[in-house]
Amino acid sequence: MTGPMLARALTCAGFGAALAVAYFSALGWNVRLYAGHGSAWTSMLVHLTRLLAIGVAFALCARQGAAPLLSSVAGFQIMRTAAVKLQIRALERQS
Repeated sequence: MTGPMLARALTCAGFGAALAVAYFSALGWNVRLYAGHGSAWTSMLVHLTRLLAIGVAFALCARQGAAPLLSSVAGFQIMRTAAVKLQIRALERQS
């Protein structure tokens, strides 16, 4: 892999990681809204916006090519794994 290709892949992976942080932050907000701290319409709006945003972001990456899409998905999955592990540790500390 050449230098510019590697830089582009790392940039897309960083974009995927930032996308995951935003996605899981919105998911946390969405859970609190569904749990009774918000209206049903607000909950549904946040839910649909979150799903639409992730779909549009990955579609834009796909328009750039396979490598940017795969790199951004990889960055997203790395952050997803980290978020799940952090949540499991938090739950273990509570019990």
